[in-house]
Amino acid sequence: MRLREALADRRVLVTGVTGFIGEALLRTLLVEAPQVRPVVLVRPKAGQPAVDRVARLLRRRTFAPAAEFAGGPERLLERVEVVEGDLEDVPALPRDLDVVVHCAGEVGFAPPLQEAFAVNVVGTRHLLERVLEASAPGPDRGGRGPVHYVHVSTAYVGGRRRGPVPEASVEHAVDWRAELDAAVRLAARIEEDSRTPEVLARFNAEAQALHGRAGPLTAAADAERRRREWVLAEQREAGRQRGHSLGWTDVYTFTKALGERVVEEVGAPLPVSVVRPSIVESALEHPHPGWIEGFKMAEPLIMAYGRGELPEVPAAPDSTIDIVPVDHVVNALVAVCATTPEPGSPQYFHVSSGARNPLTFRRLYELVREHFLAHPFDTGEGPVDLPVWDFPGAAPVERRLALGERVHATAERALTYVPRSERVRGWSRDLDRLGRRLALLRQYSDLYQPYTQSELHFVDDATLALHRALDPQDVPALGFDTAVVDWPHYIRDVHAPSVTRPVRKQDELRRMRARRGPAGVRRPLVPAEPGAEPSDVLAVFDLDGTLLTANVVETYLWTRLPGLGTAGQAREVLSLARSLPSMLLTERRDRGDFLRQVYRRYRGADLRLLDELADTVLAPALLERASDAALQRVAAHRAAGHRTVLLSGAVEQLARPLAPLFDEVVTARLAVDADGRATGHLTAPPLVGEGRAAWVVRYAEVHGFDLAKSYAYADSHSDLPLLRAVGLPTAVSPDVPLLRAARGAGWPVEVWAARTTLPRRLRTPRAVTA
Repeated sequence: MRLREALADRRVLVTGVTGFIGEALLRTLLVEAPQVRPVVLVRPKAGQPAVDRVARLLRRRTFAPAAEFAGGPERLLERVEVVEGDLEDVPALPRDLDVVVHCAGEVGFAPPLQEAFAVNVVGTRHLLERVLEASAPGPDRGGRGPVHYVHVSTAYVGGRRRGPVPEASVEHAVDWRAELDAAVRLAARIEEDSRTPEVLARFNAEAQALHGRAGPLTAAADAERRRREWVLAEQREAGRQRGHSLGWTDVYTFTKALGERVVEEVGAPLPVSVVRPSIVESALEHPHPGWIEGFKMAEPLIMAYGRGELPEVPAAPDSTIDIVPVDHVVNALVAVCATTPEPGSPQYFHVSSGARNPLTFRRLYELVREHFLAHPFDTGEGPVDLPVWDFPGAAPVERRLALGERVHATAERALTYVPRSERVRGWSRDLDRLGRRLALLRQYSDLYQPYTQSELHFVDDATLALHRALDPQDVPALGFDTAVVDWPHYIRDVHAPSVTRPVRKQDELRRMRARRGPAGVRRPLVPAEPGAEPSDVLAVFDLDGTLLTANVVETYLWTRLPGLGTAGQAREVLSLARSLPSMLLTERRDRGDFLRQVYRRYRGADLRLLDELADTVLAPALLERASDAALQRVAAHRAAGHRTVLLSGAVEQLARPLAPLFDEVVTARLAVDADGRATGHLTAPPLVGEGRAAWVVRYAEVHGFDLAKSYAYADSHSDLPLLRAVGLPTAVSPDVPLLRAARGAGWPVEVWAARTTLPRRLRTPRAVTA
């Protein structure tokens, strides 16, 4: 009998249709078994009702043949009954169901322990309880027998064993109820541990070391981020270690195995089939060769190799990587739905390839290499150099990786003590790339090593018998004998091109943007004619390191030394040199305290002399140190009608030469005694870090400026709160921490070098602002 006839008029409920296997299964049922009446359990998401999510799904290219047959996606939706709900709270199911196929599940290798249990164990139990309710005899069942429950598991539920794995219940004595209770308690204890004084002190110290200069709230936010990340990492590691301790590869296979035990116990009154795919990859034929949704297990390895980022892999070259195309998995599920197992006697099916058509890691490597040699990734500087894998074994790979991690950590510590420069920023970019590569390698090593070194094959006798029982007319569209897969054709010519195609398109778009100009850099100003009317836009500029290449110590010497005489100058320089190490340590901790230390050295200075020096000696020097790009940018903002603000922790005398460029100047002010001499203190705290951001927010509120459309320019990580306060920030010649923050946020990064390319007559404030 044809499968479409065997399934005619059956009500088949499918979970997980927004996932890879579930989507493919729904498509196959709609296309190949048009008389099936599908039901889907879908949860609402982001305010979108379940029926809208299914409507969007059915408009995909995947469902085009079924939509055309039905008369359009809207008519196709009429064929599918949508039940809104999720595995945490499964609603009552229709009473006329014949088959339930449970495709939904937590498929990540390293979810938090409690989340893996919630989906793969608890969710399975909730669904089975509802299936039992729907299956209970009654007049509304219409004479139907019990619902056939089909559970999609994984071939790797057998754990880290070797040799043949039978199509049978996994032998283990693990109590899933006890493990579930323990997982919930452990996850809660990890959350509690993250809030102990000792652990919080560590997070606070780490955050303060990086963000202390920006302000206490910025440091506090980072400390809380570190706490949350620690909780997530610990919960993930707890799942991995518990799975290992009981003989499974990871928390995924551990909880899937316990989920099977739930099926065997709770689902005992039902006809039950357990389908165990191995590593599910792109389609061989249907809906079209290479069809895949998202990255699965092999794709990250393939992509990393093609990018030249995977120098070696901790795999045994003769071990089998058991890959199966998704259409074979789905076709097997359709055939299983047509079977009628006896209640209390579950049937098991391995949908795999290793037993009769093995693909070794060495052969996979050779085929992927052949693909990239013929179709290399191009970085813009030529084809990527592909690494050559020697398969040295897990231990040598781990030693190399650990060495790389130690070298990277040492270089990171050294980088924090190097003065900023374009070369240092280049080093930081190189270190960031190395860090990402090492993190990727560590992830692959930890997650994939149990799979890459497996020495087993999955017996698929029952699956093969089911395939051979197909009507010959069903085999072309619904066959699932993996022995027919031609690995060179599939890997080299179907799978690798499919998974790399979207990345190649993105690379081409990036190259096109690069030919037109810097990618991702927003234009700093809206087009405007000179003399534009005032707008509701602010343009806020930092002084030291942004407009000027000088720093506060250097400018202090410019203003202080001329009034001291030769001997006084020598003493002051020597005293400053002795204090400088301590001052730099203070600057790394708190920018405000550092400025106070510098300005304390003005004690006794005649303020009138400082003013005179600022107007006569300092003004030309400052203008000479100002960046042409900076002066042009300020002028452009004023021409656009934006209100320009100079916001600096420098004393007012240092900012005075540039004051005519700005509509508003906010600086520190030296306190003076009755004789007009500096006391060594300030009249108010200097505006640094979060204080600058708070000032800008308040200024915008009082004067009606729109911060979402406003600009800010700064060079230091201490100015991170200021840059975050506006919609259009720019990091200018940034230090390494700000460079990394800017790159992470996608902000423009510019280098304003102090080159005198403008004619000198145009480098005066009056000329620039004209």
